[in-house]
Amino acid sequence: MLVLGIETSCDESGVALYSSEAGGGRLLAHALHSQVCMHADYGGVVPELASRDHVRRIVPLLRQVLAASGRRLEELDAVAYTQGPGLAGALLVGAAFAEALATGLGIPTVPVHHLEGHLLSPLLSHDPPAFPFVALLVSGGHTQLMRVTAVGAYELLGETLDDAAGEAFDKTAKLLGLDYPGGPALAALADRGRPGQVVFPRPMLRSGDLDFSFSGLKTAVLTRVREIGDLDEQRRADIARGFQEAIVEVLASKALRALRRCGLKRLVVAGGVGANRELRRQIDARTARARVSVYYPELEFCTDNGAMIALAGALRLQSGHAAKPAGCFAVRPRWPLTG
Repeated sequence: MLVLGIETSCDESGVALYSSEAGGGRLLAHALHSQVCMHADYGGVVPELASRDHVRRIVPLLRQVLAASGRRLEELDAVAYTQGPGLAGALLVGAAFAEALATGLGIPTVPVHHLEGHLLSPLLSHDPPAFPFVALLVSGGHTQLMRVTAVGAYELLGETLDDAAGEAFDKTAKLLGLDYPGGPALAALADRGRPGQVVFPRPMLRSGDLDFSFSGLKTAVLTRVREIGDLDEQRRADIARGFQEAIVEVLASKALRALRRCGLKRLVVAGGVGANRELRRQIDARTARARVSVYYPELEFCTDNGAMIALAGALRLQSGHAAKPAGCFAVRPRWPLTG
């Protein structure tokens, strides 16, 4: 079965081709265009500009993927696309293109939840996790812990009550005068910070549940910045390090707590923040002590991409989840994964 995947939920246009077979599957080709440079002038994603850029990029990316894979459109068995959550206009570009293409080819479509794509993305690696496992999803505006039993079988264990980890990174980066995208810039600055110079509270670390809250941490950074006044480069780095250490400790601690509560020995960490080196270092150390296996997607698949959507669509079809006839469709900008 040959499945085309299309991702246009925010500021990355992704197209990929995945071949699923009885004994497994493989990614044949994928292509990605990031809009980071375009949105940098505005300090964040401009939805209308994002939608227009998806329109410009999607056909060239499709042609690139077909050329790289050596396959033809007529060989496709289904088209998977991100139905939500995300920016409504951006989602509509991918959904409309996928449905029109599938209608023209007379094949079905598979609408995919964006977070399901991230959740399953480690299955693209050479050493994929087996079900069941606990997943820590740290992607953009989402921070969640999930128990994953099978494709489509997800139990929410805990989630953020306000700002997600990625949002906190971006907002704190802006407080420190860093350019967009803020998360990677803050992580790079934190590498130059001195340990123990600035210590921030660990929000909800001892709450007894598996929920998160990071808005207060952002406020603590703002308070510290105002107290210090003029920040030299070293103080900015110290604050960045203290902030990152606080978030990482909470994420890592609650992920291990979720594993203990579920009685599982496999942890998946996925999403854009999952590429953070300090988070991976702490989780690697803690899982090694607990004799737990940890799985990450390849770095190129941590951020939004078409490969994870093609994979999720193929796995849904393999697992007996019905595809839908192409034609009538709707996008879901707000869509809980377990809803």
